[in-house]
Amino acid sequence: MTRVGILTLSDRGAAGEYEDRSGPVIQEMVVQRLGAEVAEYAVVPDEFNRIRDTLISWADQRQLDLILTTGGTGFAPRDVTPEATKAVLNREAPGLIFAMLRDSLAATPHAMLSRAAAGLRGRTLIVNLPGSPKAVRENLESILPTLPHALELLREAPEAETGHTFKG
Repeated sequence: MTRVGILTLSDRGAAGEYEDRSGPVIQEMVVQRLGAEVAEYAVVPDEFNRIRDTLISWADQRQLDLILTTGGTGFAPRDVTPEATKAVLNREAPGLIFAMLRDSLAATPHAMLSRAAAGLRGRTLIVNLPGSPKAVRENLESILPTLPHALELLREAPEAETGHTFKG
C-alpha cells in the first residue's frame, strides 16, 4: 500500500488560527483514488528549516512513498516551500509541474504565479501543490493518473517496466 505524507504550510494554520482545508482534500483524493494510506499529516509554519527538516524526516526515516505539500508556492515573501523542497531533492521531476501548470492555466491566468517544485529524494516522490482547496483538487487531478506508475518505478516493481514499448 502506498504510504503518503501530507504537509500543509501555513503560519496561521500552524498557530491554530485557521483550519486546514487543503490537506483534507488531498487526503480524500489519495485515499479514494490511489487507495493510499496517509501515514503522516502535519501543519507547519512557512519556515524553510521546518519544511526542509520535515521532508527529510518523512523521506529518510519514515520512508514514505509520496509526500504532497500544500501552500507556500506563490510570490509572498514567506512562500518558501519550493526552495525548501529543492534543497532536499536528489532529482527534479519537472514534467509533473508542467502538467499541473498546463491544466491550471486553462482555468486561471494566476496559475503562472505558481513556483511549485517536484522531485525525488531517494525512493520518495515529493510534489508541491498550491494552497487553496480548489487549486489542490485541480492540480492533483492533473497528475493523479500517472502517480501509481511513478511510484512503481521508484519501488523498482517488476511490472513497472511493462508497457514501455514505442508506438511509432
